[in-house]
Amino acid sequence: MAEPSFLPWAIRVSRRARRLSVRVFHSGRVEVVVPPRVSARAIEQFVSRHRAWIERKHLASLSQRPCESFPPRQITLAASSERWTLELTSEPSKFRVDTTGSILRICAQEGPQEICRLLRRWVVKRAQVFLSQELSACAASIGAQYRRATIRCQRTRWGSCSRSGTISLNACAMFQRPDVMRYLLVHELAHLTHMNHSQRFWAYVERFVPEHPALDRELRDGWRHVPYWFDAGIAAL
Repeated sequence: MAEPSFLPWAIRVSRRARRLSVRVFHSGRVEVVVPPRVSARAIEQFVSRHRAWIERKHLASLSQRPCESFPPRQITLAASSERWTLELTSEPSKFRVDTTGSILRICAQEGPQEICRLLRRWVVKRAQVFLSQELSACAASIGAQYRRATIRCQRTRWGSCSRSGTISLNACAMFQRPDVMRYLLVHELAHLTHMNHSQRFWAYVERFVPEHPALDRELRDGWRHVPYWFDAGIAAL
């Protein structure tokens, strides 16, 4: 599968980084993590030294993903059982949502990067509404209380729970099956009681999701359900 022209290599400066490192994400996107004040020449030399490894990982990640045309003709949000049709129009408006017909309309003159950005922003907004509502309902059903919820595009984590009671969920959960999505919610809510993965934690989860081992494995592999155009551009959000 050829790499789309709208998929750049990303350089991310991190104050916490002590050395140069590189990551190849599930989408095939390559990110070089750089400590502050590292020269462009040093970055180029680092990438050159690791080019063979980067290319192997990049090709391996792409070979595991289905071939996807762009722009997508349909967008399926499995978690909420929604299916949307994407239409490219000549209308000057960049983005329009026809909720009665589940149609997304984007001006055909927009380039691939802009179409990606508009679609990602729309998915995140849908996730902020839907996942927040589902988290609230799930918490009520199992008797858990959290302080607040945030919906973000995390690079490697599906969710997290802080000691202050804030639960963060990955917008990519919108592309997972409802059962998998609910397991994620229960998993994070369980951390309100057990801030670890001890036997007590898993016993708590099993009370509400007996099939959690299979769902946990499916969630770990869930990146393959995230569309290429969404996963590839998470860093741009």
